[in-house]
Amino acid sequence: MIDKKKVDEAVADAVSFAKGYAGGDNKMDSPYPYQPTPDQMTQYVDSSSVSPFNEAGVADRPLNKITEETLRKGDEILQKYKSGKRALEDKIVKNERWWKMRHWEMLSSEDNRDDPKPASGWLFNTIISKHADYMDSFPTADILPREIGDVEEAKRLSSIIPVVLQQNDYKKIYSQEAWYKLKHGTGLYGIFWDTGKLNGLGDILIKSMDILSIFWEPGVTNIQESRNVFTVELVDNDVLSEKYPQVGDKLSKASSTIVKKYWHDDNIDTTNKSAVIDWYYHKNVNGKNTLQYIKYTDDVVLYATEEDPAMAERGLYDHGKYPFVFDVLFPEVDMPCGFGFVDVCKNPQTTIDIYNNAFEKNVQFACSPRYMCRNDGGINEEEFSNPSNLLVHTNGNLGEDSVMPIVAPVLVNGNYLGLYEQKINELKETAGNRDANTGGTQAGVTAASAIAAMQESAGKTSRDQISTSYDAYKEVVEFVIELIRQFYDMPRQFRIVGEQGQQEFTTYTNDGLQPQYQGNDFGVDMGYRLPVFDIEVKTEKENAYSQMSQNELAMQFYNQGFFNPQFSDQALACIDMMEFKGKSQVVEKIQANGDLYQQLMQVEQQLLQVSEMVDQLSGGQTQMADQAADMVNASIASNNPGGGSGTVSMGNGEASIVSNAREKAQAATSPR
Repeated sequence: MIDKKKVDEAVADAVSFAKGYAGGDNKMDSPYPYQPTPDQMTQYVDSSSVSPFNEAGVADRPLNKITEETLRKGDEILQKYKSGKRALEDKIVKNERWWKMRHWEMLSSEDNRDDPKPASGWLFNTIISKHADYMDSFPTADILPREIGDVEEAKRLSSIIPVVLQQNDYKKIYSQEAWYKLKHGTGLYGIFWDTGKLNGLGDILIKSMDILSIFWEPGVTNIQESRNVFTVELVDNDVLSEKYPQVGDKLSKASSTIVKKYWHDDNIDTTNKSAVIDWYYHKNVNGKNTLQYIKYTDDVVLYATEEDPAMAERGLYDHGKYPFVFDVLFPEVDMPCGFGFVDVCKNPQTTIDIYNNAFEKNVQFACSPRYMCRNDGGINEEEFSNPSNLLVHTNGNLGEDSVMPIVAPVLVNGNYLGLYEQKINELKETAGNRDANTGGTQAGVTAASAIAAMQESAGKTSRDQISTSYDAYKEVVEFVIELIRQFYDMPRQFRIVGEQGQQEFTTYTNDGLQPQYQGNDFGVDMGYRLPVFDIEVKTEKENAYSQMSQNELAMQFYNQGFFNPQFSDQALACIDMMEFKGKSQVVEKIQANGDLYQQLMQVEQQLLQVSEMVDQLSGGQTQMADQAADMVNASIASNNPGGGSGTVSMGNGEASIVSNAREKAQAATSPR
């Protein structure tokens, strides 16, 4: 028999403990991914045969204790995963030196340290040109409903999600991942829930991550197929001790070697730092695939979902996926990562730099004359080698062979320069970075249409590569929606852009994203429906050229009479075959003009009837004319209820055409 009073007391203590540890009273950042509600804690205790909490509110019987043996097993898996990506890590570190044009330090040997070693920037130019294409095509997302009942929620999400991304400075993250993707072949996004944001309320956190700091099971192509995923971060020991007092003096003083290091110009000290490991793994709980999580350093558990009563069955995130998105440039087999432009172009870049090195050495030899002197030539070599000496003393008579200049070969043959140009063109063609991409044109091409066609053709490879970034962006937005569904249970204020471009403020919660009861059909319980959405990714054009072309298109519409209400049907038929930014707004304006024109035509017919009535009447019939005008006003109001788009009215609410007709009728019937 369970004492209900003791159970209630345990529930209250557990709730108090959970609130304090998750950020309510404790000033330390909470390791919990979210703060459990009292209902969740009550549900857990009520479903247990014996309360797992003691009088102090501390769990005496955790659901699954994470032991040191568990952590040692995790370390073994981590080292296995690390050995599987050792070649990838070495390549990334070398590619970073290629990007900084420091590759001669790897290519040069001890015998040729004095070579000029010029490093041309053709590979560098390729990457920055591609990065400009990525930023010109910065993505935006439209959230589309799959059922008619989710239309309003999709509109709200389409307004809310851009604000969430902006608050995470997503454009900067997108730029960082574009650089990383172009250099090393893969960009990596992390999408988490951060309980420390908004003064403990919590919010979504999107991070740009380094491939060197994440480890997965070798041989998988999709990261979600890996049995475990580890991320490693080096943190100062004093910061860890302050944030997690349970670590005590167990932290290691030695520098961690888990994360491979880049070559830096400055010396980065990693002593007195510890590797904090985030261990993600899937586990089946009551028939549901959950995402479990352990945060630890050395042999100390900092947090574990399986030790948290509110999270053990639910998992870290309800979506059950690893919170990482890989954006691959050129894919590789059996790897979630790919290879980038450094891997593709470093061989022709090496040849170009070797040619440059040979050319520079030849120029140095030709510009710095050298001589051969006989040992018995009788020349004062010190004076001879000093160009500032006007006189050079000799002993005896000089022979013709006493001093002879060394003739350096001059590269007068055009074949050498031809080979050099061919290698440059090879790199351009290999990277798809032709002159047209950077604004250059071939000789003789001056027509604007021809130049635009060349640029359009040259940019097709960039558009193909950017499409994969759009796929990654779509996944990021999907993760954001799922985190909103799980954690946005408290009202939040957002400043959004309204349908007409005006600034609006709105309050949002995740009520519209929760499972919705479908009721009964013919006595059958239809269960619950989870609102899901489709994501359409579009390009946010911000460059000056696109703005100018958009303005020019508007002027063309005006000059062609698209906004003339008499031709609204023809204009709509033409626009229906076109695609441009803001098409829906233009269609609405043309339709409104056409509707207004049709209303005015009806008014004109009615005014003709009024005019005939005035002609048939003799003097003193002003009142009847007024009644006819009132009839026209009533007709306009019935055709345009509420005074919507297209209403033309005077200050007194009367249509201007009717007002003019009234004045004419009064003038015609008034005594002269």
